Amino acid sequence: MPKLEVQPSPDTEARPPSHLFYLSSLRRPLVDRAEGIYFWTQDGRRFIDGSSGPMVANIGHSNRNVLDAMKRQMDKTTFAYRLHFENEPAEELARELAGKLPEGMDRIFFVSGGSEATESCIKLARQWAVATGQPKRWKVITRFPSYHGGTLGSLAVTGDDALAETFTPMMKVMPAVPAPTAWRDRDNLSMEQRGIRYADMLEEKILAEGPESVLAFIMEPVGGAATAALVAPDSYYPRIREICDRYGILLIHDEVMSGAGRTGKFLGGDHWNCRPDIVALSKGLGSGYAPLGALAAPMRLVEPLLASGGFQHGHTYAGNPLACAAGLAVLGEMDRLDLIANAAAMGDVLMAELRGLQKRFPFIADVRGKGLLTGAEMVANPETLRPMDPSLKATPRLLDHAYARGLIIYGRKVKGGVDGDNFMVAPPMIITREQIGEMIAIIGDSLEALAKELDLPVES
Repeated sequence: MPKLEVQPSPDTEARPPSHLFYLSSLRRPLVDRAEGIYFWTQDGRRFIDGSSGPMVANIGHSNRNVLDAMKRQMDKTTFAYRLHFENEPAEELARELAGKLPEGMDRIFFVSGGSEATESCIKLARQWAVATGQPKRWKVITRFPSYHGGTLGSLAVTGDDALAETFTPMMKVMPAVPAPTAWRDRDNLSMEQRGIRYADMLEEKILAEGPESVLAFIMEPVGGAATAALVAPDSYYPRIREICDRYGILLIHDEVMSGAGRTGKFLGGDHWNCRPDIVALSKGLGSGYAPLGALAAPMRLVEPLLASGGFQHGHTYAGNPLACAAGLAVLGEMDRLDLIANAAAMGDVLMAELRGLQKRFPFIADVRGKGLLTGAEMVANPETLRPMDPSLKATPRLLDHAYARGLIIYGRKVKGGVDGDNFMVAPPMIITREQIGEMIAIIGDSLEALAKELDLPVES
């Protein structure tokens, strides 16, 4: 088997040494510009942004109307601290956002990103419990695997051993129930029955922990990077709501990745008419134009906090006028271009194409998702679903083959961050049928190269 050797950018030697550090020391090409679904590098290469970065650039790059709105705001002020002033972009964005959320979800708290959003949700829930005479409630049940952020608070509810293990002594790790990976189950149950069974695991965990100690349950309605766009059986969602109501537990929907129209509805949970108590949003809300996220909750949760002295939480850039001007313009472009409808329609096209690849490459065991948030899981044996040997590095190999061909897709381990190979395809919501065809052709060529490298089966 050939060794995985990721080639550095060819212009690396001509550039000065970098003082930045992140996941590795690998140098990537210098970006020059971006427009629509494409990036161009300074050495002239073009890349299709097939994952919208990390599922962020929902409306595509360099949208002129968004840039003009940001410029108009920059000419006024780029910063106004929320304790000193209200600002019009934040007020308008909160009003516009509330109008797109489930009825009653009309109190908005702005943040700068997804980790801040989920941590804010957790802290709101806890302060509400204390303010309403329920101080014994503090446990937030999560799912394993899952991803809710990288701060210590959000990491405590993230079901990912690879990310959390190092920091476990520094935080209060929360109880978890299995994510509803019903497609993997080998039993005689229907998908509807499996959905109920996975939801009932939440009730079992609540009883085991002591209902009086459980504050909330946090979940991604459509899975993100930790589960590669996992979708539960339809029966799962109403049963979860029923269980939370039975025990007086708050239901938090992490819509950081699935929200802002990406799945073909404004919220991923809207596909099942879910009724969360608190929602976390980010990524597509700012669409990459400015760091922006939000917590949304009903007044019945916010009012007790205000009456007890206010929300004991905050960030310097909360409600930043420039970021909110960008977010307001992003929502405007979603409406003007009817991008949520396009995400639904092009999502159907993309899903059909991915299922075609699944037939051609039997090592793709499952294709899943909603709208333009899709994932495909790869295994060593499609009958037993035995995962590929981690030493093969199948996911990074595939991503590098696609990158070398001018396509950016996304992948992480889907079995707790340690095992399980997948790739995610989540292009900007402006994508066309022809552009999907271009992406699928590159993915097909990349899968062919991977299959040849690792001696995986291919159907003729």
